[in-house]
Amino acid sequence: MEEEEHEVYGGDIPDVGEDVDMATADDEAVKELDEMKKRLKEMEEEAAALREMQAKVEKEMGAVQDPANAAATQASKEEVDSRSVFVGNVDYACTPEEVQQHFQSCGTVNRVTILTDKFGQPKGFAYVEFLEVEAVQEALLLNESELHGRQLKVLAKRTNVPGMKQFRPRRFNPYMGYRPRRPYVPPYFYSPYGYGKVPRFRRPTRYMPYY
Repeated sequence: MEEEEHEVYGGDIPDVGEDVDMATADDEAVKELDEMKKRLKEMEEEAAALREMQAKVEKEMGAVQDPANAAATQASKEEVDSRSVFVGNVDYACTPEEVQQHFQSCGTVNRVTILTDKFGQPKGFAYVEFLEVEAVQEALLLNESELHGRQLKVLAKRTNVPGMKQFRPRRFNPYMGYRPRRPYVPPYFYSPYGYGKVPRFRRPTRYMPYY
């Protein structure tokens, strides 16, 4: 019987009876498993470091605030607002020093804040904070007093409660008139065609050739 010839590409064909080295394959699998475990451990350490940094930033920014600290902050804010007044219709060219001189006779002025928009332009109103609570009543007497030729509107400052939105009713428009809203009255029967749909009935047309 003639022996068959085999073509070899890139190497010799192993004999059928040659044993495969299983120890080498096991070592490679163990190395790959160790590398995967090492990568997983590094990813877990990075995730823990990111969580720690995020918690630190939130703590610094005050995002996570203790209820006791929040109550204390709200109480201190109410105490400061009780010593402050709102001043409206302030001239845009008015400076905080001029507002302080205007209210100097009421008491010791601790701070004057003129609010501005995102472009740095004044909005036309300010807040004046005093050191004494009694100075607020004296400052209210300066309501409609003039500063730079404009009458000031002086009111006691309100404390904004977090989560509470002030209700502002709709202004009356004399051109539109006032139309009160009527309550919805359900019909005696419900239409089978749906809300707002009414079928159209047309009379059949007669044939009139001489009309």
